[in-house]
Amino acid sequence: QVPLKPGRSLMDWIRLTKSGKDLTGLKGRLIEVTEDELSKHNKKEDCWICIRGFVYNVTPYMEYHPGGEDELMKAAGTDGTDLFDQVHRWVNYESMLKECLVGRMAVKPIAAPKVAEFLHFLSFINVPTCNVPIFKSDIIFWNVILVVFSKLLTLHLIFKSNNYDWFQTDSLVTIVIYTKQKDMNAELVIVDCQDKRLRGEIIMDDHSYLVAVDLDNAVSEDVTVNIAEKVGKVEIILSKKDNIHWKMLGQPWEGHNTFIKRTDRGLFYRKCKLVSKTEVTHDTRLFCLMLPKGTHLRVPTGQHVYLKQIIAGTEVVKPYTPVLPFLSLDFQEPPCHDGVHIYLMIKIYSCGLFTQALDHLQIGDYIFVSNPEGNFKKSQVQTSEDLLLLAGGTGFTPMVKLLNFALTEVSCLRTVKLIFFNKTEDDILWRNQLEQLALKDERFEVQFVLSQPTKDWVGKQGKISSSLLSEFVKRSRRDSKVLICICGPAPFTEQGLQYLKDLGYSQEEIHAFTA
Repeated sequence: QVPLKPGRSLMDWIRLTKSGKDLTGLKGRLIEVTEDELSKHNKKEDCWICIRGFVYNVTPYMEYHPGGEDELMKAAGTDGTDLFDQVHRWVNYESMLKECLVGRMAVKPIAAPKVAEFLHFLSFINVPTCNVPIFKSDIIFWNVILVVFSKLLTLHLIFKSNNYDWFQTDSLVTIVIYTKQKDMNAELVIVDCQDKRLRGEIIMDDHSYLVAVDLDNAVSEDVTVNIAEKVGKVEIILSKKDNIHWKMLGQPWEGHNTFIKRTDRGLFYRKCKLVSKTEVTHDTRLFCLMLPKGTHLRVPTGQHVYLKQIIAGTEVVKPYTPVLPFLSLDFQEPPCHDGVHIYLMIKIYSCGLFTQALDHLQIGDYIFVSNPEGNFKKSQVQTSEDLLLLAGGTGFTPMVKLLNFALTEVSCLRTVKLIFFNKTEDDILWRNQLEQLALKDERFEVQFVLSQPTKDWVGKQGKISSSLLSEFVKRSRRDSKVLICICGPAPFTEQGLQYLKDLGYSQEEIHAFTA
């Protein structure tokens, strides 16, 4: 993020969009935009960007963009969908930029495949073809056949390995999904069943398989998920409200029975109830949210969720990494999660529109919570001997579950070290718990570094730097396998990554938590 000028906050942008001012420059007209026309609008004073087929005039938004004008200019005059998805696909651009909508992109004609290629394709998959001449009058027919056949074959190949069945008894309905993926576990299965609507998503690397239907009849709020990890079979068991025979599972939603990239599926939210809010420091709270009945959701270590609120009529979304209710000091067994609550440690900013709205939530209020996202893999820790964690402020949050996982489930680790950067002593999150953890497990060490200490502070002081990292970030042995995780404000992370690279650590040895 970059500092914004006074009067350029999110609330100021919302006010501008509701002022009635013409932000497109087209006086309310929507137009069809060609690639040639889009490319002409590639300057800061005249900037159009295409996202998922819709074109927006983002010129008036330049000074309000938290990531700065230069980030927007990377997509100026082009299709910025891929760049948008890489940086923050969770942002509801349709709501934020609705008053900047210029129109749709013009559809380009697609060249039809050649008939000869189709015949070669048929012979390759052992489909018999007739040795008859193909005349020009037949070309359109064959091209249509090729497109249809190719789509059917693609769908067949996908669903051949990812499909579902269902069966029923007098009291139960069971949906069985055959993923054929080994090591399937509870964190990879997300189920929401409320008001006769069932949505079950199975995560498989960067893809997911979806079952989504309006159920034929009513079910109770209790949902059971059984997983046969070795063969990848997932069972979703529903209890009928009435002991009647169902004629069908239900009517499918859009996306039902599909296996696609997760980035193409979009985010799904459910309403969660705020059940407690406790003070961690003078400006940071621990929010406890309760999942709705009928939801099965486990947030994997190192992944985040998105919170969504409607503020002044505009959808606002922010990412947060769930933590534990406390740091476990019992290393005999992995920490037990009840599967019902999500804990979020959030810093409240005095001028932060979103966090101020969060802080004003009352116990019993609701907020929308998304499915988990993130690319961190536990296997990165399981193959390491040294785990080094660099956290700046609330960049500590992904380290909470990571610490517990490393110290309770990874026996090969020799050292686990946390270097925790803050401004003052009062800003240090869970300081007592971290110090107790260091006393309890000899593998764990914590080092606090303050940038604005009092004169009584006897610990390290300063900001993240090459010299400081060279002092604390070390392998336990010359050839030991190391994993360095870093999280904090964008400048902190960017500087830290560069310092680590300068110190000779490879890209494979570093993971940056970003959202």
